[in-house]
Amino acid sequence: MKSETIAAISTAQGEGGIGVIRISGEDALEVADKIFKNVNGKHITDMKGYTAAFGKVVCDGEAIDEAVALVFRAPHSYTGENVVELSCHGGIFITRRVLRAVLSAGASLAQAGEFTKRAFLNGKIDLTEAEAVMDIIGAKSKSAARAALCVKEGALRKKIDGVKNDLLSLAAHLSAWADYPEEDIAEVTDDMIFDVCEKAEKTLQKLLDSYDSGQAVKQGIDTVIAGRPNVGKSTLMNLLSGYEKSIVTDIPGTTRDIVEDTVLVGDVILRLSDTAGLRNTDDLVEKIGVDRAKKRLENCGLLLAVFDNSRELDDDDKELIRACGDVPSIAVINKTDLEQKLDINYISSNINNIVYISAANGEGRDELTKAVEKIAGTENFSPNEGILSNERQRVAVENALASVREADYALKSGMTFDAVTVSLEDAVSELLELTGEKTSDEVIDRVFHNFCVGK
Repeated sequence: MKSETIAAISTAQGEGGIGVIRISGEDALEVADKIFKNVNGKHITDMKGYTAAFGKVVCDGEAIDEAVALVFRAPHSYTGENVVELSCHGGIFITRRVLRAVLSAGASLAQAGEFTKRAFLNGKIDLTEAEAVMDIIGAKSKSAARAALCVKEGALRKKIDGVKNDLLSLAAHLSAWADYPEEDIAEVTDDMIFDVCEKAEKTLQKLLDSYDSGQAVKQGIDTVIAGRPNVGKSTLMNLLSGYEKSIVTDIPGTTRDIVEDTVLVGDVILRLSDTAGLRNTDDLVEKIGVDRAKKRLENCGLLLAVFDNSRELDDDDKELIRACGDVPSIAVINKTDLEQKLDINYISSNINNIVYISAANGEGRDELTKAVEKIAGTENFSPNEGILSNERQRVAVENALASVREADYALKSGMTFDAVTVSLEDAVSELLELTGEKTSDEVIDRVFHNFCVGK
C-alpha cells in the first residue's frame, strides 16, 4: 500500500537563520517539484540522493522565498522513504507559508513524531533508538546528551540483542533436542542452561541497577533545601543557581514561599526548591510557607538539610534531622567561616552524608557536588554504556529478568526442559517488546505520542 506523503516544519517555531520544512513519502520529490524552482532549471525528480539545489519556493505564481532543497532517496534517508528538506529563511511567517505551499501541492500535515515513527516502521531504527531521539532533543546536560546519543547509536540495542540471541539459541536448541531425538543434535546439559541464564541475569540486572542513576542524569532529582530561618538556605540556592534567585537578608522569615530553579551539579540535574525557614510562627503568611515546606519534605527525592555552624541545635533543627531519616539526605553545615557551636556529632549520628560549606564565600561546592553524585549513583556513571531511557524499557527488562530467573529455578527444581523453554521464550518476548520487534500498535502509538511535530 502506498504511504501518504507527509510534511512539517522541523525547526523550532521562532526567528532564526533558517527554517526547515521536511517532506517524506513516496511522492515527496514530486510534491517538492511543484513548488520549488531550481535556478538551473533542473527538476528535483531528476536529482540524485544526497544532493542539493538552490532556488525559490513558488506558490500560485508568486515567489515566497529563496531556499535550498536537499534530496534523500529511499531507502537512504532518515525515514527510509524519499525525503526532501527545504531550508528557507527562518521565521514563523515564512516557514508556515512554505509549509502551506507544500501542503497545497499534495502533502499531508505530519503528526507528532511521524517521521521517526516511519523510520522505525521502515526498519531504520528500533524502538529504543527512536525513544533516544527525544532524549537527545530534551537533554539538559553533556552526560544526558551523550547517553542519549549512545542509545541512538545502538549501545542499548546491542546489549539487548546479545541477551536475546543467547536465549533464543538456547530455547531453539532445547526444542530441537526434545522434538527430534532421532537426529544427531548435541545434548543440552544443565550447565549449558545455567551458564546462559547467569550471563543474561548479570546483563539485565546491571541495566536495572543503572536505571536510577541514568534518570538522575537525564531527568533530574526533586531536591528540597530546608532548614530553620537564617541558616543560609537562600544563599545556598543562589550558589548552586549561579545568580541571585532567592532574596537574601538577615531578617528571619524572608523566604515565605517556595522558590524553584533547575541546576546542574556535576552530572546530576537538581530541580531545586528553596523553602521557607522551618520554625513555629504566629505570622499567618509565613506559617503557610512553612506548611508547604514540610509537605515538600515528604515527597522530595533529595533533601539538602542546612545547619548553621555558628549556632547550637534547637528543636526545629532536630525535627529536620528526624525528617532526614525518611528521604535521601545531605547535611549541609553552612557558615564554616564562623566559630563552631553546632553539635556535629549529633548530626553525624543521624545523617550519613555531611558536607561543610561557606555559601556566602562560595566555598564547599565541590564537596557538595561529590555528595550529590554519590547519592544519585552517578559517581562512576558512563554515558557510553547504554542506559534504559524510561519506565517502559525498565519494566520490559524487569519482566525479562524475572522470566530468566524462573527458567533457572525450574531447572534447579527438577522440572522438565519444556518448563525451562517456556520461561526462556517469555524472556525473549519481553526483549522483543522492548526493541519493538514484537509489539502492539498501542505501544508504538504511545511511544511516539510525546514526540514533537517535525521529528
